[in-house]
Amino acid sequence: MIDNTPHTRTAVQRKVTLASAIGNFVEWFDSAAYAVMSATIAGLFFPGYDKAAALLATWAIFAGGFVARPLGAAFFGRYGDRLGRNRMLALTILTMSGATFLIGILPVYSVIGVAAPILLFLLRCAQGFSTGGEYTGASAFIVEYAPEGRRARFAAAVPVTVGLASVAGSGVGFLITSALSVEALQSWGWRIPFLLAAPLGLIGLYLRSKVEDTPVFRSLEQRDAVAQAPLREAVRRCGRQIATLFGYSITNAVGYYLMSSYMIAYMSEELGYSKSQAQLTNVVSMLAYSVACLFAASASDRFGRRPMLIVACAGFVLFPLPAFWLMGVNLAGAMVGTSLLAMLVAVIGTSNVPALVEMFPAKVRASSSAIGYTAAYVLFGGTAPFVATGLVSASGSAIAPGFYLVAVAAVSTVVVLVSFKETRDLPLDRGAEAR
Repeated sequence: MIDNTPHTRTAVQRKVTLASAIGNFVEWFDSAAYAVMSATIAGLFFPGYDKAAALLATWAIFAGGFVARPLGAAFFGRYGDRLGRNRMLALTILTMSGATFLIGILPVYSVIGVAAPILLFLLRCAQGFSTGGEYTGASAFIVEYAPEGRRARFAAAVPVTVGLASVAGSGVGFLITSALSVEALQSWGWRIPFLLAAPLGLIGLYLRSKVEDTPVFRSLEQRDAVAQAPLREAVRRCGRQIATLFGYSITNAVGYYLMSSYMIAYMSEELGYSKSQAQLTNVVSMLAYSVACLFAASASDRFGRRPMLIVACAGFVLFPLPAFWLMGVNLAGAMVGTSLLAMLVAVIGTSNVPALVEMFPAKVRASSSAIGYTAAYVLFGGTAPFVATGLVSASGSAIAPGFYLVAVAAVSTVVVLVSFKETRDLPLDRGAEAR
């Protein structure tokens, strides 16, 4: 007999939250490691370029890793809908930690020539393939276990650990760049964040292996209702919802990657701050993001997903230009400006996590959410640092990335107002109908 007492349910929910959070932390720490060391990587893998061109090439490889995300979304989404959320998440963490560790031992251009950036690109693709299934898979896993009325608060573990992973990555980067000479950093110091992937990945895998699959998926198995062709069924039945998810997730994607990945290089290369100051500012903004997630999640459970998404998208229309202006004033202004953007990302992210689970029926949930969310991150998130760098270079204006974010947010605002229907109270085990 299954023990389903409130005490047992609470213990299981906490265990699920911990397993999801730590596994997600590992995934995003690995991804953050590349962004943290982007300026150093540019000189080691593209030594024949000038600074701006080398950085553009480095961001192009960063964006190239997103090319594999749709394949990962299709593979892991189908895997999660057919074989289970937990098995899918075990495979994603193995793929990510393995690829990141290999980047840490990769020879540089001076050793193996043009093969170095090619191998770097392929390993970034492996990272992207894994991430294509991780975020939406972890979201489905934790939300399907969460108690009614508190889904966003439980699901906040997903964006919070993304923020904490970036804090950890930036913190490691700050310590390394502060403690090591330029020669030591370029020789071996840049490899440290990547090499940490192996032990962290094993910890995450162990924790995830100790939790059984979600009640929603187990119910599908018991009723013999598991979709046999979830990708095809998702596109056929949930096309409007997938397009809606894509339409507002583009702001989430651009906002997050400008805030987390682009800002370190932007502050040092465009605004003239030292690398240590840029790293410290990134730590402050990501801490602000992580704390804001907790409050925004509570508000989402109280007021609903739609109002919070409208507030976030409208905020991204109004505040990016003042935020980018502040960044150029002084270090304190940079911390305030980046933290303002970070808190807006927290508002949209904490409603997006439960919404991307709630808006789709159980049997095609992993596939549907992975398609819409991943497409936004491929087309807009992965390219955001590259586009921002190109806009600054072409226009000569340090606030040019702010105009780009405003334009994207304007589109998302219209999408939410016109197409998004409230999902907060929908049953997670419902049948074929989408929302």
